[in-house]
Amino acid sequence: MGNFIHDLPDWPAFRWNDKALAAPLSAARHLQGLLAGQMQALGLKARDEAVLRTLTDDVLKSSEIEGERLDAEQVRSSVARRLGLDIAGLKAADRHVDGVVEMMLDATQRYDQPLTSERLFGWHAALFPTGRSGMHHIAVSAWRDGRSSAMQVVSGPVGRERVHFEAPAAGRLDAEMTRFLDWLNDDATLEPVLKAALAHLWFVTIHPFDDGNGRIARAIADLLLARSEGSPQRFYSMSTQIREERDSYYAILERTQRGSMDVTAWMQWFLACLTRAIEGAQGTLSGVVEKARCWERLRDVPLNERQRLVIARLLEGFDGKLTTSKWATLTKSSADTALRDIQQLVERGVLVKGSAGGRSTSYTLASVATPSAIARA
Repeated sequence: MGNFIHDLPDWPAFRWNDKALAAPLSAARHLQGLLAGQMQALGLKARDEAVLRTLTDDVLKSSEIEGERLDAEQVRSSVARRLGLDIAGLKAADRHVDGVVEMMLDATQRYDQPLTSERLFGWHAALFPTGRSGMHHIAVSAWRDGRSSAMQVVSGPVGRERVHFEAPAAGRLDAEMTRFLDWLNDDATLEPVLKAALAHLWFVTIHPFDDGNGRIARAIADLLLARSEGSPQRFYSMSTQIREERDSYYAILERTQRGSMDVTAWMQWFLACLTRAIEGAQGTLSGVVEKARCWERLRDVPLNERQRLVIARLLEGFDGKLTTSKWATLTKSSADTALRDIQQLVERGVLVKGSAGGRSTSYTLASVATPSAIARA
């Protein structure tokens, strides 16, 4: 008998303490409904913006958990294009970024569709479009084949490695994945949020691919959370919260995978993390609301497309100080045109000129363009 739960004779007969989960499940469900209600009270554009921010963060943070950093602007552009959102200044995304986005959007936008091995193979191919993970060739769109040594999660220097987890032998994968997918698609008895928690653990324990198992496990959880809400719109990001709690995430996974078939502790951790993720979404919500209010206050201010593009970038959080030369670069215009655009916005109370002069002159967005400032313009 091995050291991991997939070697136990009662695998995969997971069990947990329903009483221990009742209160955290109720709290998470309450917050899910509360957030959905708050978002429905916003206009369509504000909801679209919230979804765009959430999905962008989800893609970025899920990759960061695995130590990979993606270009945030490329991710945002890729998400916006696939959602059909009209966003100014979209940046071209490389095929790797597009692939990660495609997987996440397929999971959340088609949450009501069955999850099949073919669909999982498509996600895996999207994650690894070159057939490589770093410098290594991997099997893509197929379960790992076992030609290499046992699939292990290890840390530490060569010769003193610590094995955190060892996955089931490759010869078991067809049967294991058939059983998992049959349960995921056909079992309607388990409470949906608990099903998301269990599916995450179950899939990552099977570890069916050469690489990408963690990201796909989190995508499966997102798919099931979308099912639990009956909506493809995502207003909170589990991956963002897991990234914040990365150490405890790996610790609870390791303890659970080395324990018994009682997975109460994992389910409690998942529900607590979900609760914190939804609570954290209030920051995104407040930012979206403030941005919507800004555009409402600017509704009667004459703006050209260049000015709208730069204001949008400022509202997103501009990197560094806005100068005439940066304006010209952003809008692909001449220095004279950039200066004229800026001066118009200063006169209309939308931008404020900094105290430094000469080439160091910079501009900031006025207190979200107050109505009194606009009225004076």
